[in-house]
Amino acid sequence: MNLTADQFPAFLQPLFRVFHVDFQPPRQPSKGEVVLASLVAIVGSLVADWILVAIGTRLFPSTKGYQHFQLFDYSKLTVIGVVIACLGWPIVTRISSTPRWLFYRMAIAVTVVLLAPDAFIWINGASTDAVFVLVVMHLAIAVVTYYSLVALAPTRRLRGQRP
Repeated sequence: MNLTADQFPAFLQPLFRVFHVDFQPPRQPSKGEVVLASLVAIVGSLVADWILVAIGTRLFPSTKGYQHFQLFDYSKLTVIGVVIACLGWPIVTRISSTPRWLFYRMAIAVTVVLLAPDAFIWINGASTDAVFVLVVMHLAIAVVTYYSLVALAPTRRLRGQRP
C-alpha cells in the first residue's frame, strides 16, 4: 500500500506541505548503510562527549567530578538519544521527497527541546560552567548524528524523479 498525503484528513494537508511530507521518497538507504551510519553516530557522539568533558574540566576546573560528566551518566543518555534519531532517519526518508531538509529541521527542534533539562538543572543550582559544557555536548551530538546519517546512509533520486 502506497500512502499519499491526500489520504490524510484535510486539516493535516497544510502541515504536510509546510514540512514537505509528500510520501514521494527518493531511493532509500540500505539497512547496512543505516546500521553503519548509526554505529558511526553513536561512537562519534561518545568520542565528542568524552573530548568535550576533558576540555570542559580543564577550562573549568570546578566542574571536575560533576555527576553528569561521568562516562556512565552521559553515555547512556547519548546512546539512547542517538538511537532514537537513527530510527527516525529511515522514517523521514520514506515520508518526504526532501528528507535532508525535513530531518535537519527536526534535528534542530529536538536539540532545542533536549536543552530543557540543561536549563532545568541550571535553574536549580547547577554550575553555569558545567551546564555550558552540557549544552555544547548536546550540540555536538546533534551535528555528529545528523551528518553521520545523511552522509553514510544517503537517499538518491530515482531515475526520472524531479529534483
